Amino acid sequence: MKFALDASQWLALSPILIVSATILWVMVAIAFRRHHWWNATVVAVGLNLALFAATYLVLPELAKQLPAFLQGPLLKLAGPSQLPQMVTPLLMVDTYAAFYMGLVLAAGLATATLTYAYMEGHKGNQEEIYILLALSALGGLVIVCSRHFAAFFVGLELLSIPLYGMIGYLVKERRSLEASVKYLVLSAVASAFILFGMALVYSQTGTLDFHQIGVTVPGLRGNEAAVVTVGAAMLLVGIAFKLSLAPFHLWTPDVYEGAPAPVAAYLATASKTAVLALLLRYFVESGAYRYATLLNVLSVLAILSIVLGNVLALLQDNIKRLLAYSSIAHFGYILVAFIAAGPLATEAVGIYLLTYVVTTLAAFGVVTLLSSPYVDHDADTLWDYRGLFWRRPNLAGILTVALLSLAGIPLTAGFIGKFYVVAAGVDKRLWLLLATLVFGSAVGLFYYLRAMLQLYLRAPWVRKYSPPNDWAQNTGGLMLLALMLLMLLLGVFPTPFIAVVQAAGLAGQ
Repeated sequence: MKFALDASQWLALSPILIVSATILWVMVAIAFRRHHWWNATVVAVGLNLALFAATYLVLPELAKQLPAFLQGPLLKLAGPSQLPQMVTPLLMVDTYAAFYMGLVLAAGLATATLTYAYMEGHKGNQEEIYILLALSALGGLVIVCSRHFAAFFVGLELLSIPLYGMIGYLVKERRSLEASVKYLVLSAVASAFILFGMALVYSQTGTLDFHQIGVTVPGLRGNEAAVVTVGAAMLLVGIAFKLSLAPFHLWTPDVYEGAPAPVAAYLATASKTAVLALLLRYFVESGAYRYATLLNVLSVLAILSIVLGNVLALLQDNIKRLLAYSSIAHFGYILVAFIAAGPLATEAVGIYLLTYVVTTLAAFGVVTLLSSPYVDHDADTLWDYRGLFWRRPNLAGILTVALLSLAGIPLTAGFIGKFYVVAAGVDKRLWLLLATLVFGSAVGLFYYLRAMLQLYLRAPWVRKYSPPNDWAQNTGGLMLLALMLLMLLLGVFPTPFIAVVQAAGLAGQ
């Protein structure tokens, strides 16, 4: 069957096409000349153009959420809406996909910026990591547009395989190589579960299309229904691994600790955001919310993630491991909104992911600027941050705001995210999940404040990890300042961001 794409479909695919062109551009640039600044800039420019394209796609819908006096100029700038566009049976580019493409691209752009600061002192080849980053971002874009399991699996592997190289990029560091091998083996097992689950579902339904699966499954009986159930369980196991939900979370702290700090930031944000966005689309289009057993299983995963993530974080003296367990707990919180279903729940998931991505990038950004790949390890223990306020008050202030936001303190981005999750849970009367969320938040407050306290204690005998004094003039420092302002703006004046998430609503809810 032949598919001819029209101009609107090419425009809808523009973020994916721009990132693909960027990858080729960087490869050619490296072939002509190895230059760290030049090749990093090429990737940054490409990701910026792709982000602009994704923003342009969602502008017409965003204009409808704004006051009347702003709608006219914005609609004139954006023109008529080009979305939704189904590009072959595999991809659906709608406002929902455009929003999450923007989120993945923003996280990738922030990672590229942090990577440049981090790799400046690296003695080996510095350029290939940017190709890997762009390839992984391309996989994330394919995932958020997928409406078919074939496209999902291609995107998932395109997202995951470059991460193996990015995690182990510092080949002379044992922990980095160990983390890469561990993620490679366990991720391959998770992909095998996903692939075999797809095969079982296809064997009984004859389709990999999300909507068609939802139409076919209710008519299955007996052994056919049992096979589909096993397939769905295997799919859930693989996806739970990718999201590091308990009890499939054991890889997370070791990989975060061993990975270079900017790579850990990307792994915690862009990769998980893409997979969760896909899972939400699948649940809506296939009607999976009809099955109470599936929601009960997700509830168990949410409770385990919240409890284990927060309790195990209490024991950590390594900030990267602490943030790893924190991410496990946060995706447990997101599952509370996910399980609630409905328009409010979809909005809550979008708001929470937005606040989580901004906050986590800021926290890992501080770790990145305090670290360097040419010393024996990253600045990852809490002792390395003791007294940071007295050496670098600007970085200490950014990390303080990030930790407060992760804890969900009012006037920060994290509070708005948790408020939406609680509202979605109350709307559907998910009292047990909400009680677990309150318990987890109370425990989390303790270890976030414990980490924050280290920043303000005087400790002249502790080895100092300090970036250059002119850090604020560098792109990485300026980006961290922007993230801190964004965290505060989200907490104080969230209305514009809520409008963006509402404009990116998922059809069918």
